[in-house]
Amino acid sequence: MSALLNLQGVQSYYGSAHILHSLSLHVNAGERVGLIGRNGVGKTTVVNTILGLAQMKAGHIHFGPKQIDRPRAYMAAQHGIVVVPQGRRIIANLTVEENLLLGAATGRKGHWHVAEIYKLFPILKERAHTSGTALSGGQQQMLAVGRALMANPDLILLDEPTEGLAPVIVDQLADIFNQVADQGTALLLIEQNMSLVARVAHRYLAMAKGAVVAEGRVDNTRECLEDLESHVMV
Repeated sequence: MSALLNLQGVQSYYGSAHILHSLSLHVNAGERVGLIGRNGVGKTTVVNTILGLAQMKAGHIHFGPKQIDRPRAYMAAQHGIVVVPQGRRIIANLTVEENLLLGAATGRKGHWHVAEIYKLFPILKERAHTSGTALSGGQQQMLAVGRALMANPDLILLDEPTEGLAPVIVDQLADIFNQVADQGTALLLIEQNMSLVARVAHRYLAMAKGAVVAEGRVDNTRECLEDLESHVMV
């Protein structure tokens, strides 16, 4: 398989604070990967390094075959890698539909356009002309996912997408993530909800102290769930 995203030996910093320590990971085309670990181990810093928001001082990042020596926020999307950020970052003075259209700014062509997003999330069609920040938390997360899909990505990075959401909304999102992946989009799911990881991911990477310390296959069984939870407790 060809890797859509490949980080090798990455050392990453915020100022003088050393966060990622020789971190290596990859996501292949069509894969569903869970990146797990307790708070503070550097999971979001992986995303911020890819976007150039944290400083990479050593190691290598590849978007597909292209080595990226100095990542910048716009580069990932140009190479078919988009982020659904922690906190959603819905633009307050734009409507739901205007927020969606922002996702199409890269000009990549593919299956996803506004009508398809509305099929996936009917509530967004109902509220198309409402301010994006007037939605509930769960609806805002749907909007953030829809906006990412509008870029027609090969890979979506989902950073804590179920944080603060009710279990019924988490169930809906799990189904959505599986539908999206079934259509060929790779997922890197950064999560502490291990039941969601077990339902969506096929492979997991466990982080501790800024590095990947364990990995394995995922299946939706009690034994697998207990194994995943043990890594988050480290």
